[in-house]
Formats: sequence, structure tokens, C-alpha cells
Amino acid sequence: MIPHKLETEQVALKRPGWREYQNNLKWTATKKRLINKTIKLFALVIAFLISGYGIFVGLGEKSFSHLIGHYFSSSHDKKIDSRLNYGKLIDKSNVRDLLKHISFVNLKNKSFDFFSDGRKFQIDTSLDIKLQGYLLKKLKLDTSRYIGIVGMDPATGKVLCMVGFDKTDPSNNPCVDSRFPAASIFKIVTASAVVEKCGFNPSSKLSYNGKKHTLYKSQLKDRTNKYTNRITFRESFAQSVNPVFGKIGALYLGKNTLEKYAEAFDFNKNIDFEIQIAPSSVYLSDEPYQWAEVACGFNNKTKISPLHGAMMASAIINQGSIMEPTVVDQIINEKGEIIYRNRLVTINQAITPRASKVLNQLMAATIRSGTCRKAFRGYRRDKILSKLNIGGKTGSIDNKSHDARYDWFVGFAEEKNGPQKIALSVIVAHEKYIGLRASYYARIAMRKYFHSYFKKAAT
Repeated sequence: MIPHKLETEQVALKRPGWREYQNNLKWTATKKRLINKTIKLFALVIAFLISGYGIFVGLGEKSFSHLIGHYFSSSHDKKIDSRLNYGKLIDKSNVRDLLKHISFVNLKNKSFDFFSDGRKFQIDTSLDIKLQGYLLKKLKLDTSRYIGIVGMDPATGKVLCMVGFDKTDPSNNPCVDSRFPAASIFKIVTASAVVEKCGFNPSSKLSYNGKKHTLYKSQLKDRTNKYTNRITFRESFAQSVNPVFGKIGALYLGKNTLEKYAEAFDFNKNIDFEIQIAPSSVYLSDEPYQWAEVACGFNNKTKISPLHGAMMASAIINQGSIMEPTVVDQIINEKGEIIYRNRLVTINQAITPRASKVLNQLMAATIRSGTCRKAFRGYRRDKILSKLNIGGKTGSIDNKSHDARYDWFVGFAEEKNGPQKIALSVIVAHEKYIGLRASYYARIAMRKYFHSYFKKAAT
């Protein structure tokens, strides 16, 4: 009994009295009030900082995460910031971050000032402002949902014009928008592949059954009968004959070769450019009919941007070599220091010089006797165009809802007796009525560019 009594007494000694118990309750309540007040005070301080920051930079709508990022930026961002301040060169990824709110579409000045975080920068572009201004005045907007026109120097990758219109979103730049179905523009890839892998030349004989612009599974059969049409490789490209290119894709090339050459022309790749641009995309399944659809462009899933189209045209006129695109010549900070300067970068050799020569001939036939014949009628008698070698490829396809028709031209013009060249890519999405076609915009762009060039050369 004695041990139990001792234990009871010890417990009684440890148990707080009524007064001590009440004091503990008061202290706990006080601590809770202090914690709540501290939290409220911290929230007020943060709100004050955000408000003050917004007033300071003139961007009051900036989020809290932006504020935190401003004060607690990564070491990478601090390095960029240091380069901007002290004139050290930055790369294209840094330029994309710096200029992410500038679309570069429809610019009216070759150079302009730009302010970022209270600092002033001068942007010098590669644009041909005369050409740009001329095309802007020629746009026909009332029948179009989208227009995108990109001109490029094939030898350097420098963008010479970037003109666009987006009826659905006026702030969008269609020239770097990769939403557009490539349609028959992909025939450039297919033709390049079959020239290199199967030895095709412009005079190679081919055949097809049915209509030129359909693609039924029955048209992919390798058969000959009294209804069979015979055609050269040159004319099948110029007239954009779907069954011929469908058979090439399904029977001659197959999935792996089509994927290889699509990648060589930079599909499914990130393009390093001063403006953010989504990759052009192509997908090939294990179904031969789907290979045929992709090979001739008879699908809505293969996507491409006008900028990428200009790069493809550049490869054909540049011995098969694709140059990295650039639109910013240099950026100068407020101290007069150059913090960015573009440089010539070869992305890859898409095709051999021999293959590019064959594609050049195929695209020239498109202008003379193919799908561009009407748009370029009389060009051999034109004072300016007659001095040029011109090539192109057209493409057209309806969107899925059939309320817009995408109309493409991708091609080039080069001086016959000189070094000057231009690659062009044009997309027009027509609505209820067909307005000015992509090939028309390409023609007037070529003529304007070389008119200015010849005039300058003569002085």
C-alpha cells in the first residue's frame, strides 16, 4: 500500500492547480493571437511590396510569382541580367526572353527602341522595310482569315519580310504560327527523298489511275490498264498529282525514309529563332495508306509555319543547306554596347546539291506549266521577272470544318546573271470567297524585291 500511496502523491504533485491551469489557457490564447497578427502583418507587407513594385515598373498587374522571381531569380537569370548591364553577348534563348512581348510582324521601321525593366535597348532588324511596307499595302483582308508572308535570304537565313494578318487574334503573328496544314508543300520532302533514295530524275516515267487530286486506296495499287495515265516526275510535281506521290510514299519510301527526310527538313524540331516558334510537325503510323497521305500532303495533321516554309525553299536554292533563321541583326543596350549580334549558322545539309538541283527543276516547272502557271502568266515578258529563275510549290486544303481554305506558296527567285536570291513562303486562309492567292503575293513580292535591287545596282 505504501508504494501506491507514493505514486498517487507524485501524480498529485505534477498535476497543475486551478490557477496555473487558467494561466496556461491565457498564454495559449495569447500565442494564437500573436501568430495570427504576425501572419496578417506579413500578408500586408507582401501586398505593400507588390503594390510598390507594380507602381515602380508601371506593371501593376504582375503576379506575386513574378515579384518573387524578380528578387529571388535563378543564377541563370542573374547571368543574363549581368550581360544586359555590361554588354556581354547573349544568345538567342536570352533574346527570346528579352523580346517575348514583341511579335516582329508588320514592323514599319528597320530599327526601333525597346524598354524592358526600365532599361532601354535598340533593336536593329534584318528586314527590308521597302518590301515590307509594299506588301502591307497590298494585303486583301476582307476575304481572308489568315495571311502570313515570309521572305528570306537563302544564303544567310536573314528574314527580309514578315507580314501577317490574323482575323481571329490581331496580336498573333501568323508567320511563326505552326497551326497550318502543310498540304502539298510536303511534296518537296517526298520528292527530295525519292530523288536521293531511288534515283528519280525529272524525266522519270510514272503512272496513276483516277483523278489527279484524289487519293483512294485503289489508286495506290501498282496496276496498269486502259485507264492508266502516264506522266513524268517533273509534271507530276508541277501539277501536284496526289496518287503519284501517294504511291511514292507507300510503295517506294515507307515510314522510316519519310521520317528521316522530314527530320532533315527540320520537322519535329525546335527552330532556334529570336522569336518563339512551335515546331512544325509530322506523324507517321504503321499504316501504308497513312504514309501515302503524308507523302502527298492529303491530310490535316502535318503542320508547318510560314517561316519554316521559307527555310525549306531556301534549302532548294542553297545547294540543299538550311541556314538558321534570324530577324535581329543586333541589340544595343543604353550604354551603346552590343549585347547580341546574329551570326551565320548552318543547321544541316537537308539534301545533296544534286538533289537540290533536281528539285529546282521541278519547282521551275510548277511556275511554267503547273499549278502556278496562271499566277505567273507573262512573267517571261516582264521587265523584272524575266531576269529571274523562279521556282515554287503550291498547296491547298480545307480546314476540318470546311469554312476556310488554306492556300500555300513556297518558292524562290534568283538573279539569272548574278548572286541575288530570295526565298518566299506565303499562307492565305480564304473564307467564303477566294481573295488574292498565295502565289499572287509571292509574285508581287519577287518583283518588288528585285525591282529595288536592280534599281540600286544601276546607280
